[in-house]
Amino acid sequence: CPVVLAPKNSSVAMPPPADIVKVAIEWPGAFPKLMEIDQKKPLSSIIKEVCDGWSLANHDQFALQHADSSNFYITEKNRNEIKNGAILRLTTSPAHNAQQLHERIQSSSMDAKLEALKDLANYSRDITFAQEFINLDGISLLTQMVESGTERYQKLQKIMKPCFGDMLSFTLTAFVELMDHGIVSWDTFSVAFIKKIASYVNKFASDISILQRSLAILESMVLNSHDLYQKVAQEITIGQLIPHLQGTDQEIQTYTIAVINALFLKAPDDKRQEMANILAQKQLRSIILTHVIRAQRAINNEMAHQLYVLQVLTFNLLEDRMMTKMDPQDQAQRDIIFELRRIAFDAESEPNNSSGSMEKRKSMYTRDYKKLGFINHVNPAMDFTQTPPGMLALDNMLYFAKHHQDAYIRIVLENSSREDKHECPFGRSSIELTKMLCEILKVGELPSETCNDFHPMFFTHDRSFEEFFCICIQLLNKTWKEMRATSEDFNKARKRVMQVVKEQIMRALTTKPSSLDQFKSKLQNLSYTEILKIRQSERMNQEDFQSRPILELKEKIQPEILELIKQQRLNRLVEGTCFRKLNSRRRQDKFWYCRLSPNHKVLHYGDLEESPQGEVPHDSLQDKLPVADIKAVVTGKDCPHMKEKGALKQNKEVLELAFSILYDSSGQLNFIAPDKHEYCVWTDGLNALLGKDMLSDLTRNDLDTLLSMEIKLRLLDLENIQIPDAPPPIPKEPSNYDFVYDCN
Repeated sequence: CPVVLAPKNSSVAMPPPADIVKVAIEWPGAFPKLMEIDQKKPLSSIIKEVCDGWSLANHDQFALQHADSSNFYITEKNRNEIKNGAILRLTTSPAHNAQQLHERIQSSSMDAKLEALKDLANYSRDITFAQEFINLDGISLLTQMVESGTERYQKLQKIMKPCFGDMLSFTLTAFVELMDHGIVSWDTFSVAFIKKIASYVNKFASDISILQRSLAILESMVLNSHDLYQKVAQEITIGQLIPHLQGTDQEIQTYTIAVINALFLKAPDDKRQEMANILAQKQLRSIILTHVIRAQRAINNEMAHQLYVLQVLTFNLLEDRMMTKMDPQDQAQRDIIFELRRIAFDAESEPNNSSGSMEKRKSMYTRDYKKLGFINHVNPAMDFTQTPPGMLALDNMLYFAKHHQDAYIRIVLENSSREDKHECPFGRSSIELTKMLCEILKVGELPSETCNDFHPMFFTHDRSFEEFFCICIQLLNKTWKEMRATSEDFNKARKRVMQVVKEQIMRALTTKPSSLDQFKSKLQNLSYTEILKIRQSERMNQEDFQSRPILELKEKIQPEILELIKQQRLNRLVEGTCFRKLNSRRRQDKFWYCRLSPNHKVLHYGDLEESPQGEVPHDSLQDKLPVADIKAVVTGKDCPHMKEKGALKQNKEVLELAFSILYDSSGQLNFIAPDKHEYCVWTDGLNALLGKDMLSDLTRNDLDTLLSMEIKLRLLDLENIQIPDAPPPIPKEPSNYDFVYDCN
């Protein structure tokens, strides 16, 4: 676009009216036009005016689109997104373009067909074009090409394999992009189409683009249609997916785990355990541990999310046992309790089954059940009638007794032989601990759309939850002794001990130990004494001085601290953040970056092909929004993009990370923060730019911390005071005590 100089006789430039946007418009083979667009005029009138300037007839067959990498069409709905200085392009209308491409992709020429499919894959990202192409029954045409059209060229594969692979890749890409707009229901596809897509997962394992799109299509089918789930489950097996996890391409591994997660999530309740057994037989866990988690490369956010989803779905298999009450009349269930007693106290000591021994046996059982720490000594089955944790607690106890027999016997005998009322009742403690572990791991809850909090240690063992329990029950027993809790008032002691144990577990989990052994060693360093030290340190850091002079000092210092926080927030906005455009299919979402100019007057933003490794320069971000144009910042349900219908939009965690900038009459810039910290930073920074208060939790915490530190520093005013190396000597006793004042 050429530089245009102002006329010599021009006076001081006045700001253009709010409805006038100055743009450059391109047309192939012609010199670009500089033009002022009146946003109040109909778009068709503006297009006619542009066409007349280049003497182009049939203006209704033309449209305007952004000349950047997106090439998105400008419509009445999105025209408010046009910014001053934008470069637009006059091009064929979406309807005309869709009609041309619909004809071109049916060309008998391989080269022409390939070029048309490449263009279709690019244009299909635009919802305006997608709607027109779909109206021409374009998706049916693509599915027919996949089902049968490609067979026409299979004889040519040997001599034209690259061409065939590219053609299929562009066809599938166009299909994925068109379906992503949510215009067409997934329920409309045939079994033949599903079979063909499923076959590509095996046939084109070496062609990354075809494999990637085939996996993406299978995942969307499973997630969006119950009928298609059943058909896909019949066509694709875990055995066919596993080899793709053993490769080196992390994106393919991510898509593969996503398909497994989708099949897992949509499987009927009675089929999930069966599927879990198949995954165990195929050694999915150890394959993921070896080729993904312990591979010599960083795990990206999307892979972390899929591993988190798999972790949640695996633990959710425990929900059935967690919500199952024990039947006191069920002999098989009662036998588990007998087995616990036998392992702890050795069956050989039982009296012989002779007359008169029945009462002795009952008496001995009652005594042993008391030693095991059950509430109901006569019928311990009654202890497992509360849900949660139901039968899951008994399963954990039996696993501990069988697989960690020495530790189990030591804990039971150690506590049953104590006479100082400080024993830790194993039965009751196990039930409470199981319930707490289910709460920590959120057993029974669906995975979040945005979370990527997976724990590598849970992928190191086939029975990771049971091993997790075994480590934590030994921790509980140790902490109980360190706190010298008593069993006389178990409920009171339980609350205190469980609170400490939960803190120990949560602090150890935040370090993301890579194995269960590492988790165990982390807990050893978090003894009750260490927890008390940490709490004391945190209390001192958060100490709130309430005396009047201190409150006055706080009031005086607070504006300085708030200004410091404000500058930090604005500096973070200047650095910028990469945001993700979420929709129903995460992996096809694009990234975009937004940052504040160093002079705090303009927000620069633009789309990215992939997540950046560092800051993105201002000049590579094509769009701008003057801070002066911002009218308001809204959050949560008040955001325009959160008012749309859809399962994702109703997700609580997504709502908590959503915020929007409103500008002009109806302009909006919608955000979904990557995490709560970034959400607080951006909402604080934007409010600071608008001269409003920063009200986030992060600001409140930062203010408390910085105020406390500043006050302590000021109270430790040691200027001109020399600190001696040795303590001063103790003075001699006075010769008399006549200075003592008698208050009476």
